[in-house]
Amino acid sequence: MKVIFDTDPGIDDAMALLYLSKLPEIELLGITTVVGNADIATTTRNALFLGEQFGISAPVVQGAGETLDGVVKDEPVIVYGHNGLGDIAIPAVDESGLYPDAASQFIIDSLKAHPGEVTIIAVGRMTNLALALRAAPEVAKLAKQVIIMGGAFGYQGRSGNITPLAEANIHGDPVAADEIFAADWPVVAVGLDVTHDIILDNDYLASLADEAGDNGELLRQMCGHYAKFYREIMGLSGVVGHDLLAVTYALHPEWFEVRRGPVLVIRDGLAAGQTAQMPETRKGGHAAWADRPSQIVCIGVDGPKVLAHYRETVTRG
Repeated sequence: MKVIFDTDPGIDDAMALLYLSKLPEIELLGITTVVGNADIATTTRNALFLGEQFGISAPVVQGAGETLDGVVKDEPVIVYGHNGLGDIAIPAVDESGLYPDAASQFIIDSLKAHPGEVTIIAVGRMTNLALALRAAPEVAKLAKQVIIMGGAFGYQGRSGNITPLAEANIHGDPVAADEIFAADWPVVAVGLDVTHDIILDNDYLASLADEAGDNGELLRQMCGHYAKFYREIMGLSGVVGHDLLAVTYALHPEWFEVRRGPVLVIRDGLAAGQTAQMPETRKGGHAAWADRPSQIVCIGVDGPKVLAHYRETVTRG
């Protein structure tokens, strides 16, 4: 499976990237970066650091530093720290190996080079994907699938984490998110409806630190800041593995319960970033959804299988 990983590292992004690095069935074509959990220079530096740490040979490609909605958002320091990785010490990285083109162009070139073969796993704002579509809309038909970590559709009583209506990645660039849901490629939304079933509790993180060597210890250190946020804000004893779940879907979609139907994103106003699906099973309809392709929204997941697979995978070798 050929994969482009679009990311804004990010502690849970790091969890997902370690996962990808240990999966021989995945050929990682590139890591594209976007503004989000930190500014673009920082997320790109973090991607370079993590790629080196995890032994990943795929190129890092710097992407969008501004969002298409034109709204500048505060960095989520309370969640990820000032450097995006829980304020761990990060050594200087060699930026000479950065891919020369922009992330959106890398996406276009990769889809054209491997028509029907590339899965894009996007776990940050969707800006790079939307820029690729604006520049070359025909590439949508060349993608195998697009799996995003994003959205909150109200299943299991779960709502947004930025506002009661909006999840962070979608809220971060609702214009871009709406454009990618409207495009003629298959999108799978792995959102808060399911990611909050993936809790890496403190005992689980301690086991990873023991069993996954230096990389497991690195995750444990990063998660110190992350766990403080979840303890103080949500009362959890551990952290939520949001982004790793998008990787799991690429491998094991049968572990998920899904609903199909076109999706709209509210672009502005108080509800900016809200994701709304018109299920295929609903009789009647509304013109706003009528011309959009049917997309997949995950509404349930076998959490214990996911956590067991993640632990088994990242402790290999």
